[in-house]
Amino acid sequence: MRDESIFGLDELNEECGVFGIVGHPDAAQLTYYGLHALQHRGQESAGIVTTDRTRFYVQRGAGLVTEVFDNDSLARLKGEIAIGHVRYSTAGGTGLANAQPLVFNYAKGELAIATNGNLVNAKRLRRELEESGSIFQTTTDTEVIAHLIARSKAATLEEAVKEALNRVVGAYALLILTNDQLIVAEDPHSLRPFSLAMLGDAYVFSSETCAFDVIGAEFLREIEPGEMLILDKNGMRSTRFAPRAERAVCSFEYIYFARPDSDIGGINVHAARKRLGRKLAEEAPAVADVVTGVPDSSISAAIGFAEATGIPYELGLIKNRYVGRTFIQPSQELREQGVKMKLSAVRKVVEGKRVVMVDDSIVRGTTSRRIVNLLREAGATEVHVRISSPPVKNPCFYGIDTPTREQLVASSKTVEEIRQEIGADSLAFISPEGMLEAIGRPLGEMNRGHCLACFTGQYPTAIEDEMVLEGKR
Repeated sequence: MRDESIFGLDELNEECGVFGIVGHPDAAQLTYYGLHALQHRGQESAGIVTTDRTRFYVQRGAGLVTEVFDNDSLARLKGEIAIGHVRYSTAGGTGLANAQPLVFNYAKGELAIATNGNLVNAKRLRRELEESGSIFQTTTDTEVIAHLIARSKAATLEEAVKEALNRVVGAYALLILTNDQLIVAEDPHSLRPFSLAMLGDAYVFSSETCAFDVIGAEFLREIEPGEMLILDKNGMRSTRFAPRAERAVCSFEYIYFARPDSDIGGINVHAARKRLGRKLAEEAPAVADVVTGVPDSSISAAIGFAEATGIPYELGLIKNRYVGRTFIQPSQELREQGVKMKLSAVRKVVEGKRVVMVDDSIVRGTTSRRIVNLLREAGATEVHVRISSPPVKNPCFYGIDTPTREQLVASSKTVEEIRQEIGADSLAFISPEGMLEAIGRPLGEMNRGHCLACFTGQYPTAIEDEMVLEGKR
């Protein structure tokens, strides 16, 4: 996923990734490896909470996983149960106070929570809780869930969690840890990917299956919509906190959030992206000499486009992986230089060539314009832009950091107007129907089990009126 600081906040960004393990003597170390595999989902903060069934051990910090943890800190995280989190802030803003897992003391003991997603009714619930006496320590949606659990009159934590989750609306892959219990839950629409694996006798949970591969765990299944798993001294059991709704996994997980080596719904992400490229070539071919993809998430689609058209695929754009995330320049001129530090066009590949540039999305349009300019400056005679997602016309309320509707270029401009704005010789997006067909999830559920809200404006849950009034739509 590309760095928004370099590209002028012109990209979609995932909120976070979660990882948990129960019943392994090296729980903290394995969680570290799992979070490292999920680093692409969030780079602002990372955290691990472990328990030895008597007390919590906590390590959280700002920055990358490798910056937050070292051998000494991992050695202090004792116990056979751990949950971990990497964060990119959408709701709640940045700051160490918002780094997860969040840890609380309440009447029944210690509680740690890590979640991936956003609640669409969090502001209303927070206001109601504050009016009834709750005092919040962070600005995250996750703390709303903690307060709902703490205020519950239910006899058991399991029932308290069910009660809380029946009050929240939105997207969440959720881990809730006590000193002797782990509760795992997935929202009723499965808007966020969440899977279960085994490592020997240990249970492992992750936002993406690539983390299982890193630690040698064997994938078992995905967490079902509306399902809740309880893991304690008696093992694991499954229950439900809500009836299963129509599955609506975020389409951008396939298009570019997830790592290419992850599987979602039994479908490999790299293979799905190649099919997106092939379908894009079928719907919008181009006469060109070379195909290139914008690193990293568009490479698979570019390969698929090249295979379908017979146009050679080349590395026409190279990503510099050693530019820090904090490289933010104030002026337009220096911001343009920042793009060149992050991406370089390979002159000998594109010079004198008609180039097809495959990318995964256009948000505001400024990034696409800068990359088109890079290719032209390197000598490309024509630049044909092909996008492996439909036009993004509506904001996401479920944990993807999108601009307001007014800032989304496709919400107010035609494809031709966008083409002119980014300076391309031609521009085409894949159709929603083509995208669904290419990804290949089975028929039987609405939209083949995808959320298409950012393309169509049809959200799988109700959206709070105040979010609309804030200009998000």
